[in-house]
Amino acid sequence: MAEITANDGTRLFYEESGQGRPLVMIHGWTFSGRFFRQVVPALSKHARVITPDLRGHGRSDKPGHGYRVARLAADLRDLLTALDLTDATLLGWSLGCPIIWSYLELFGPDRVRDVVLVEQTPKQFQTAEWRKAHAQSFDQASTATMLMQMKADPVKFDEQNLTSCTHVPPSEQEKLFLLGEMALSPVEARAASMEDHTVHDWRDLLPHIEVPALVMVAKQDKVFPEGGPEWVGEHMQNARTIDFEDSGHMIFHDEPEKFVAVVTGFLGEARG
Repeated sequence: MAEITANDGTRLFYEESGQGRPLVMIHGWTFSGRFFRQVVPALSKHARVITPDLRGHGRSDKPGHGYRVARLAADLRDLLTALDLTDATLLGWSLGCPIIWSYLELFGPDRVRDVVLVEQTPKQFQTAEWRKAHAQSFDQASTATMLMQMKADPVKFDEQNLTSCTHVPPSEQEKLFLLGEMALSPVEARAASMEDHTVHDWRDLLPHIEVPALVMVAKQDKVFPEGGPEWVGEHMQNARTIDFEDSGHMIFHDEPEKFVAVVTGFLGEARG
């Protein structure tokens, strides 16, 4: 257990294991770095694996400000700088993907070798010309409804959210552990981060990102059911896409062995 302090004074918790080139794994909305615990032991045989908790999540501070994607990207920058990480692979799951996109837009590829992008659409809101939206948060009204449900009964919301994210149901012990991690994030922080995250449209940026990218697509995802993650892989310059036929939103939970094999293979590739 360790922490760094972001440039606005917020303490950010992280865990790390293994040695070698850095692999920084960025979790999704309402979750924590410990959601990756099933795959970290295997990955840490190939890399120095670092799993931070976003501000407002897990064991990191929960300030009353800073829940914009750009601030989360700045937090990532502060982490890489504080730990003096270079030649890093950034792996983002769900909300972790926009954090990586924002980082690359704001800071360029400094300290970054390549990226792994796990199940995120480039635009969550639905329009007449864009149908690859989030299943629940697809416009302002649906987002407001979702957040009202979360605030009214966070425990029930978390149970439903976890169910929607997995294709393979977790064991009762694992379910209780994951729900406990989700409960560490206060509803105010969750609402603020979703209200910012869900309105962004990254489609203009993605074709200009040049770092090598591996895009993971879950074929059983109930969160992004209509091809948004596929669009990411199709429109980035140096990306390739791997399909996970038996996975929901939590690919690393549903197909952990394949997830580890794909990530370690990507980590081991030579870069020119």
